[in-house]
Amino acid sequence: MYQKIIIRPILTEKMAIMQERQNKYAFIVSAESNKIQIKSAVENKFDVSVSKVATMNIDGKLKQMTTRSNGKSIRTQGKRSSYKKAIVTLVNGDAIDYVNSGAED
Repeated sequence: MYQKIIIRPILTEKMAIMQERQNKYAFIVSAESNKIQIKSAVENKFDVSVSKVATMNIDGKLKQMTTRSNGKSIRTQGKRSSYKKAIVTLVNGDAIDYVNSGAED
């Protein structure tokens, strides 16, 4: 079940600091999932206890790109994908190991 809810973790420098100091982990999750489903998915996949879940919907941005072809400038416009982000706070003493978590599944 949690394979459809948790898409991938967010591994950035900011999230590394939050993991060390505040015991918070971030994931890209499916847009249809709610906080209760995200909490149960994280607890089942990583065998930890979740104390809090915060979610946010991120809208995709419009991006423009200019390319030169045969001396002409071609302007194209595109849109980045929208996604839902969840920040999960774990109970003190629990931690998520991304490297060994998917080995047994």
